[in-house]
Parts: sequence; C-alpha cells; structure tokens
Amino acid sequence: MKTYIILSRISPEALDDPKEFRQLAEKVSARIKKECPGIVWKESYVTLGRFDVVDIVESDNPETVARAVMILRTAGHETTETLMATPWKEFLASL
Repeated sequence: MKTYIILSRISPEALDDPKEFRQLAEKVSARIKKECPGIVWKESYVTLGRFDVVDIVESDNPETVARAVMILRTAGHETTETLMATPWKEFLASL
C-alpha cells in the first residue's frame, strides 16, 4: 500500500462554534468509511501552523484517495494538499 499525507485547512465559515467540530468530523469520517473502503486511516493530527489537520492514510488506489479528499473538501469544508510519501529506506534503496 502507498502512503499519503493529507494536509488540511478548515474554512472559518465551516462552523459557528468550535464545539460543532466533533459532529462535523464524525459525519465526514462516516462518509469516507462508506464511500472509500480501500483507505486505511493510519493517524490524524491537529497542528498549530499553516495546516489545521494532518492525516496519514494508506491505499493501493490513488483514485480512492482522491475521492476521500473530495469528501473532505466538500463535506468537511476544507482546503487540502495531498502528498504521496515514500519511506526513507525505500527511497534510498531505489537510488
């Protein structure tokens, strides 16, 4: 499986109250689980910086990752940047 890093910024207009974020996150997560069964969600982090959320996912199908990202963008009210990541040792072995 390939590893992808999804960097997200949540729109300020997405929520009226930060407490609503939990409900939005649950809704988006359920939709991704239903519509993107080929993705394994490895980890999610909230960050203080340029991005609000960093998600690490794995999938054999880049189209499934793209579908999940579009759900984040539309249902999650986020802007995203997605990176395919190669483990350092694999990268060095390929040189």
